[in-house]
Amino acid sequence: MFRILKVSPIEIETLQEIGKKTFFETFADSNSESDMQQYLESNFSLQKLQGEVDNAGSQFFIAWDGTAAIGYLKVNTGLAQTELQENSSLEIERIYVLQDYHGKKVGQLLYGHALQVAIELNKSSLWLGVWENNPRAIRFYEKNGFVAFDTHIFKMGDEEQTDIMMRKSLSDFPD
Repeated sequence: MFRILKVSPIEIETLQEIGKKTFFETFADSNSESDMQQYLESNFSLQKLQGEVDNAGSQFFIAWDGTAAIGYLKVNTGLAQTELQENSSLEIERIYVLQDYHGKKVGQLLYGHALQVAIELNKSSLWLGVWENNPRAIRFYEKNGFVAFDTHIFKMGDEEQTDIMMRKSLSDFPD
């Protein structure tokens, strides 16, 4: 049975480990080794993660299989959002799951948790950015009712990659 728990201040190293591992598994084949190493070092440093966890507008959750961290979720509200920064929206900045757990509904559980947070916070929509060359993730979000509304650039080293911005209205859910 998988569990989803909010990250506590003493779990920063666990968050760093699962963050680096899932990002590497997801994108290493599509990026240079130097770009990947630089990105992991700067974006998953303990100092950077601590700052993100301490941000009142961000929340992290880890998916657990027993005592093993198998994935994680980061959501943002208000000014913590990476782009739109709408008070009425919740951004899903990250949903990552270890490859060994793909197809086992862990991503769906993490998404369901983000949806629950949005409903509890009385948000009118969820939004996110997903790399245009990640068809598996795009299908996942489309299956969950997200539609593309724009694009933005994601910098990976010197390379500019295009993310598809997707949104889901929550008006279909009761208060």
